[in-house]
Amino acid sequence: MLARSHCLLLSLLIGARLIAWQDTAESHLGKAYDALKLDRYQEAADEFRGALRIDPKLTMRARFPLAVALFQVRETAEARREFETVRREAGDHPNILYYLGRLDLLDQNYEAAIRNLTGAMSSPPFPDTAYHLGFAYLKHGDPSAAEKWLKVAAQANPTDSAVPYQLGLVYRKLGREAEASEALARSAGIRQRDTELAQLRRECSAKLAKGPRDEALAACSGLYDENDVLKLTALGTIYGQHGEYEAALAPLRRAAELAPQSPQVQYNLAFTYYQLKRFEEARVPVARAVERWPDIFQLSSLYGAILFELGRPREALPVLRHACQLKPGDAKTSEMLYRTVLGQARASFAARQYSESTALFEEAAKLRPDDPAPRQGLAEVAAATGHAK
Repeated sequence: MLARSHCLLLSLLIGARLIAWQDTAESHLGKAYDALKLDRYQEAADEFRGALRIDPKLTMRARFPLAVALFQVRETAEARREFETVRREAGDHPNILYYLGRLDLLDQNYEAAIRNLTGAMSSPPFPDTAYHLGFAYLKHGDPSAAEKWLKVAAQANPTDSAVPYQLGLVYRKLGREAEASEALARSAGIRQRDTELAQLRRECSAKLAKGPRDEALAACSGLYDENDVLKLTALGTIYGQHGEYEAALAPLRRAAELAPQSPQVQYNLAFTYYQLKRFEEARVPVARAVERWPDIFQLSSLYGAILFELGRPREALPVLRHACQLKPGDAKTSEMLYRTVLGQARASFAARQYSESTALFEEAAKLRPDDPAPRQGLAEVAAATGHAK
C-alpha cells in the first residue's frame, strides 16, 4: 500500500513537472509562430499573451507580433495599445511606425498617418509603405505629395493595381486628365492580368495535386512564357508550392533574367536553390539582391541561412544580426543567429581568442537568457584565463 502511494505521488510530481516544463514562454512562442505561418492570428495572439504572462519583457519577440496579430483580426484599439507599449520600450522602429500609420488610416487620422508612415519610410519595412503614405496624403488633401509617394510605390511594387488607380485619382484632382486615364487603364490591365494569373494557378495547381505527376508537369509546362515575368514567376511559385523545385528552376531563372531589378524574383530563385540544397548557386542571386536591397528582411534572412549552410559563420553573423534587426520577432532567424553566435564563440575559444569568445558568449546569453550553454562557455573562458566570472 505504501509502495503504491509512493508511486502515485511520484507520478503526480512528474506530471506536475512536465506541465510546468511545457508551459514556458518558449513553448508559447513556438506555438504562436506556427499559428502565424498558417494565418491563424487569433490563435497566435492567445499564445503570445501566454508568453507575456510568463515573461513580460519579451517586447519584440512576443508583444510586437501580438500587436500584428491583433491588427490582422481588426482588434484595432487593443493592437494600438500593444504597439504603443512596444514603441515606448523599443523606440521609433520603422516596423512599429508602419503599423501605427496603418491604424491611423483606419481611424481616418491622416495627419498622424503621414507622420508615422513618413518615419517608417526611413527604412521601409514593407513594399506597400510608400503606397499607404501616398494614400494618406491624398486623403489629407495634398495631391502633389500623394503623387510623389505613389510614384515611389509604383517602383517598389509595379504589379499592385491599387497604385496606378490612386495615381489616376491624384491626376484628376490635379486636372491632368490624360495622365489620369492612362493610369486608370494601367490599373485595369493589372487587374485583368491578376485574373488570368489566378486562373493559371488554379489550373496548374489542380493538375499537380491530382496527378499523374508526369502528365501534370507536362500540362503546366505549356503555360511557360519566356517573355512574361509574372507568368514565369507564378509558374515557378506553383511548382515550389508542390515541392517540384527542379521544375521551378527554369521559369524562375528566366524570370530573374528578365527582372534583375525585382527583389521578389531574385528571392524566389535563390530560395528554390536553397530548397534543393544547392547553396552556392543560391548564394549568387541573393548576394546581389542583398547588396541592392539591404533592408528587405526576407533577403537578409535567406542570405544568412545560405552562408550558415555553406559553413561561413563569420560572413553569416552580420547578415543574420541585420535580419533580426529588420524583423526582431522572427523565430527561425533568431534561432539561426543564436546557433551561429554560439558556434562562433566556441570556435574562438578553441582558437584561444578569449576576448572574442567572451563577447560572443555574452551575445548568445542575451539572445537566449534561459539556455545555460552561453554561461557555461563564459565559465570555461574564465577558467582558461584565470578570471572568475
